[in-house]
Amino acid sequence: MKDEKPQDLRVRTKYFALDVIRLYAALPKSTDAQVLGRQVLRSGTSVGANYREAYRSRSKIEFIAKIGDCLKELEESSYWFELLAESGIIEACKVLRIQDECNQLLAIMTTISKKSKAGIS
Repeated sequence: MKDEKPQDLRVRTKYFALDVIRLYAALPKSTDAQVLGRQVLRSGTSVGANYREAYRSRSKIEFIAKIGDCLKELEESSYWFELLAESGIIEACKVLRIQDECNQLLAIMTTISKKSKAGIS
């Protein structure tokens, strides 16, 4: 079941957050790893929270703003994944799956954002 991607973005972003939490827990206890880890922990777990706020938004403008927040947090998470791998703190192969999911969520949220903005012109 874990390999199947859920269609509901509320669930999918929660799974993403859980993967980020597991990644953080597996990081070395060195200062650099923990500093970068806390950054990705914050940004990666906030994607789902922002999406849930978007899902329950009271207006189209509020929805678009919250989807924008999701995009910002996903971009930031992607950056921290890159730094963790490229700095050698963790092996790049250990970040591939979560980075791929981050990129897929970015693509989905970008499409949602564009379509939503087109609808308010």
